[in-house]
Amino acid sequence: MTLLQSFQMAISNILARKVRSLLTMLGIIIGVVAVIVIIGLGNGMESYMVSSFQSMGTDLLTVNIIGRNSERSITVDEMYELAYDNPDYFTMMSPIVNLGVSVKIHTEKMDATSVTGVGEDYGDMKKFTLRSGRGISYMDIKNRHHVAVIGSYIDDIYFGGYAVGESLRINGQLYEIVGVYEQEADEIDEGNADDAVYIPYSLAVKLTPSNTINSYSFGMVSEDYVKESKQIIDAKLYDVYEDEDAYIIISMSELLGIMSSMIDIMITILAAIAGISLVVGGIGIMNIMLVSVSERTREIGIRKALGAKRRHIMRQFVIEAATTSAIGGIIGIILGYALSNVASQIILIALDTEISVNASPSAAFGAFAISAGIGILFGYLPARKAAMLNPIDALRYE
Repeated sequence: MTLLQSFQMAISNILARKVRSLLTMLGIIIGVVAVIVIIGLGNGMESYMVSSFQSMGTDLLTVNIIGRNSERSITVDEMYELAYDNPDYFTMMSPIVNLGVSVKIHTEKMDATSVTGVGEDYGDMKKFTLRSGRGISYMDIKNRHHVAVIGSYIDDIYFGGYAVGESLRINGQLYEIVGVYEQEADEIDEGNADDAVYIPYSLAVKLTPSNTINSYSFGMVSEDYVKESKQIIDAKLYDVYEDEDAYIIISMSELLGIMSSMIDIMITILAAIAGISLVVGGIGIMNIMLVSVSERTREIGIRKALGAKRRHIMRQFVIEAATTSAIGGIIGIILGYALSNVASQIILIALDTEISVNASPSAAFGAFAISAGIGILFGYLPARKAAMLNPIDALRYE
């Protein structure tokens, strides 16, 4: 009997017992679906996280000065000099002053709007695009001009897209709007990245209780130079503070790598747990094949009496088990892709977040290969039992 004939016979036996075969495949189907959806969710989460971190700038280093009550301090000019003296590693630098101040447009107070003091290179570092007007300039910072660049939310909602030349108040002081940044967030909404006001850091620092700048952002030539760039900044700050706890240097690309590793570990664990159902499905196949051997004992005796060898009998039952498992794997792949699309829509509607469940072909192929392998593995014992039957005893079996 050829392999093709063995396969055709396996299909015939499966179709002859449709309900039992489907129930046998159920564990395999559930396992394959679970593995595909879980790995797809992990891929979607990783893609979403990468895009989120890239929007914050994976080629940026953020330096936060804590100080630890030290009388030592570093000046803005020294930080600028650090960037300019290392052009092989840094492209630009900007102080950052985050303010908790009140903003008013006309008579309306804007509680959710963020106000940040920045340098002239901040917009370029963050890869913001100007919709209209201009950004903060060096002369604005030097002369402490009361000017502001705003996000698209404020421009659209409060000025109808014509904010340049208009004004707003920050802590009661009038600021002229000189520029508007293009929309950065996916949707125009209060409190998001586009509901923001940027002013010269030289003005912003005067609005802080400590009158000091504690945060800086460095643009790197390349993400490949993260380690070297951090070492340069660390050496400078340690010379000033002589205490490694007096400052923190944060790399978005390193944070992204850590988060990606954590997601990969979590998804691997969840996929392994889901894969247990594949083993359960394999046990189900072994059980049903043992029953099949008992039911077909007389058939096996007849085939042996007609000259069938042990390897032919064993091959027949192994192929039948593998075929049952493989069909379950194919059904699981189809359902896995379908449920991935449904899950993406549910996440979008329920969480209002564009995290798609990206079912990967490699995960589907892997799940199918495992399901077929489990069929062969768990089909071996029943197949061996069938092959070892004595033909005379098998013919007497009722």
